[in-house]
Amino acid sequence: MPYTPEQRHELRRHCELIVPGFAAASPADEFRRMADWCEANAVEHDLYGQGALIAAFEQKIAALLGKPAAAFMPSGIMAQLAAVRIWTEAAGVARFGMHPTAHLMHHEEEAYEALLRCHGVPLGNRLRPMLASDLQASRQRLACAIVELPIREAGGQLPSWDELETLKAAAQERGVHLHMDGARLWESAAHYKKDYAQIAAGFDSVYVSVYKGIGALSGALLAGSDDFVASARLWRRRLGGTLYHLSPMVVSAAMRFDERIALMPALFERTLDLATGLSTQPALRVNPAVPHTNMLHLHFDASADAVLRARDELAATTRCWLVDGVRPSEVPGWSVSELYVGDRLLQADNTRLLPLFARLSEAMRGA
Repeated sequence: MPYTPEQRHELRRHCELIVPGFAAASPADEFRRMADWCEANAVEHDLYGQGALIAAFEQKIAALLGKPAAAFMPSGIMAQLAAVRIWTEAAGVARFGMHPTAHLMHHEEEAYEALLRCHGVPLGNRLRPMLASDLQASRQRLACAIVELPIREAGGQLPSWDELETLKAAAQERGVHLHMDGARLWESAAHYKKDYAQIAAGFDSVYVSVYKGIGALSGALLAGSDDFVASARLWRRRLGGTLYHLSPMVVSAAMRFDERIALMPALFERTLDLATGLSTQPALRVNPAVPHTNMLHLHFDASADAVLRARDELAATTRCWLVDGVRPSEVPGWSVSELYVGDRLLQADNTRLLPLFARLSEAMRGA
């Protein structure tokens, strides 16, 4: 009998090695660390987004991205809706471009249509990042184009540096504002070997997450010109995001931001090493074959149910959890899982992991 979701949760919780992601503190440990950090840094609550803590963190992120200003937002969805609203109002056209796998299209319940009455135009091929030719091929007038760096649904792929610079130039030539969906921008600099300001140059606005990658309780920032960010603050209030206290989210981001950013190059190198090892495993393919970030997709020559059963059985016998969600792929009989490499794998090398994946491959083929 397959495990129930509740049984799987307990099985994962009791594993000694969990491959995907970062080690997570319990709520009690997280709140204790936040309290200690607040005491050490004499933190006071903000009031409706105004206060020394939030102002300093916004200025820090703005400087890192090479932008004049930034505003903290409770969620990335709110940040990106605000950006779309600002650029469509400025252009006088309720239409914007985005990648076919954009978060706005697939994970936000069509909020840009339901709330903003905007039309989203897919640009490019869902299997690769957006290119200048994709923008040039669109005959529709666009207020802005949203560029996701990296493309999550394609295994964390990034355009080459030259491709990215050409896309920036094409947008400028056409008069289309560029907005970056930088939910995972922090993971991209190691591949480009550029700083964040260099990557963000040429983008009129940038959204970054502080819970993806950074590990905060929640939250995001929206960066751009002074006028853009002033408008973003207005839309934050209109969308219900200017909470009485934003400080709990800001504290959980600020207290770990520098250490997480510093880890990214090591996580990228670990991902490259892991991908090389996994490429030798039977019935398994890595996409991209050479990862662009500390994220990749594992494609299995087995059904999702077979992989999940094999994973659960292996976890029960070894107390090692190899993958999280598994879903059917578009190739009949194959399935796919996203793997984000976090700090857990800095303490577990390939000599430990590869035999476990070999056992998983054998078990799923049997299943």
